[in-house]
Amino acid sequence: MDDEPLRIDKYLWAIRLFKTRSLATEACRSGRIKKEGVPVKASHEVKVGERYDLVIEQLHKQIEVKELIHNRVGAKLVNNFVIDLTPKEEYERIQMVRQYGYERRDRGAGRPTKRDRRNIEEFKYK
Repeated sequence: MDDEPLRIDKYLWAIRLFKTRSLATEACRSGRIKKEGVPVKASHEVKVGERYDLVIEQLHKQIEVKELIHNRVGAKLVNNFVIDLTPKEEYERIQMVRQYGYERRDRGAGRPTKRDRRNIEEFKYK
């Protein structure tokens, strides 16, 4: 079974980066999964040692394929199949965004203008 080709969407689902395989397929289709800066299709064949850049919500994650896996495994076993190369600073950034992810407006200031809203979104999501 190890010599059987493995699709990237199935691999990402199996290592628990996406809740469903269709979400992994949609991420590939929208260009959020890249290999060497080039977006990959959901049918891309995964090989051991390949590195991928993923964007999951606001997190920019980098992984390396350690071993192929055809079925979903428990969260404790995921580290046997993937190496997480994501910088520690990226996790700290996400933690800070979650902690300070809401904007506070003074009472009586009214709704934000379109320009204000764009500035807020740019600050929060980039």
